[in-house]
Amino acid sequence: MRWRTEGDDGQEQLFEDLDRHVGRGEFRGMTFLHVRARRVVNTLPANNRMPFRHTINAYRGCSHACSYCLDGDTPVLLADGSTRSLRRLKVGDQVTGTEAGRPVATTVLDHWSTDRPAYRVTLGDGTVLTASADHRFLTDRGWRAVRELGPADVLVTLDGTDPSTAAFRAENGVVRVQPLGEERQLFDITTGTGDFVADGVVSHNCFARPTHDYLGLDIDAGFEREIVIKVNAVERVRAELNPRRWKGEPIAMGTNTDPYQRCEGKYHLTRGIVEVLSAARNPFSILTKSTLMLRDTELLAEAARRTDVSLMFSVGTLDEEVWRATEPGTPPPWKRLEAIARLRDAGIPCGVLMAPLLPGLSDDAGGIRAVVKAAREAGASHVSGGPLLYLTPPVREVFMKRLAVSHPHLVERYERLYCAVRAPKAEQERVRAIVDEALGRQPTRVRPPRRRPVPPPAPEPVQQLSLGV
Repeated sequence: MRWRTEGDDGQEQLFEDLDRHVGRGEFRGMTFLHVRARRVVNTLPANNRMPFRHTINAYRGCSHACSYCLDGDTPVLLADGSTRSLRRLKVGDQVTGTEAGRPVATTVLDHWSTDRPAYRVTLGDGTVLTASADHRFLTDRGWRAVRELGPADVLVTLDGTDPSTAAFRAENGVVRVQPLGEERQLFDITTGTGDFVADGVVSHNCFARPTHDYLGLDIDAGFEREIVIKVNAVERVRAELNPRRWKGEPIAMGTNTDPYQRCEGKYHLTRGIVEVLSAARNPFSILTKSTLMLRDTELLAEAARRTDVSLMFSVGTLDEEVWRATEPGTPPPWKRLEAIARLRDAGIPCGVLMAPLLPGLSDDAGGIRAVVKAAREAGASHVSGGPLLYLTPPVREVFMKRLAVSHPHLVERYERLYCAVRAPKAEQERVRAIVDEALGRQPTRVRPPRRRPVPPPAPEPVQQLSLGV
């Protein structure tokens, strides 16, 4: 069958053979839409405003999982059947994850801690788990955060400790969830499968909405749960890079959705595409928020020896509260900076893009200077400042709804700033001047707003700024 058209440039690029696959195991609660794309390398119009002409997006939608944390004493099941406390795990350890609903060995790619308000989750068999409110466990109803758990939830546990013979069961009900009234040092890891087994319970770990709207899909929760997978992406890239038709121009990845989002651990499409680009000696760039890119360090190093490779992590803020409110499914910004240092040590240059900058949240001079300083200390090859957030109509609806929950005091300001897709030019220039100063460039001159006649006050019923788009 044929599906709706898609493409960064609006070209008539049809999907064929749409198949729905319901996620299981660690991906329970998600749907993967397997499609065969007619083209994968997208070409933007010559007059586009982007700093690139060709893009690849193997995924549509974003399956970034949460990066929140557990108590350091939580026993984690290793691949050999023994356990080790979460705080004592280290990069390179082999632990037990899940794949296609079965226990498998997976590698710890990253490990960190943070101080968060702690909650106690008590299960029917007496198991007690201490975690942050946002940490997610696998239940019979899919992945659910601790703050969402209740007596109706049954957690998925591993029956037995030998990963080669154990099976998953959904029989352990939640008795109660209690806030402990204190902050604790909590820990988390990144694994190749995107999950691990914590005290017998399957636990989540760390790894562009307008396109979903274009495809006729929900851009709110559906953007995170319905993921379009271009299953033929690697073979299509190989065919489209045929030297008889392709001039070897640079290709950008991460321009729409993150190429190293969590489902990359399941489908390995980004890795396959990098292998093809490397073999063809074709220049490429990758922009990501995920430390999963570290999995491909050796492959990226080899590619960098063959062609021009540009890697960048998006780091818009170091403020933990802002990060948790605006990017709850991504690794902490300081872990992205640590990943830059590790890539640098492997001989791979990697930069930082401060984007998007959010009015009232991450556009202050002190915060921007802190990101620049931390990026340079991590050894970033270059640092650049992105523009202020822009909100297309469908994204605006989702963003404003979430802003009303996380930062209600900013809603009026955003309604005033975003009567159109972009903030007023004077506001953009103000932030650009701050970025220039932080980067040590000649500051952009901020133009004063043009004076216009002040209109008489509008009648009360006309005040509908929130409906301006």
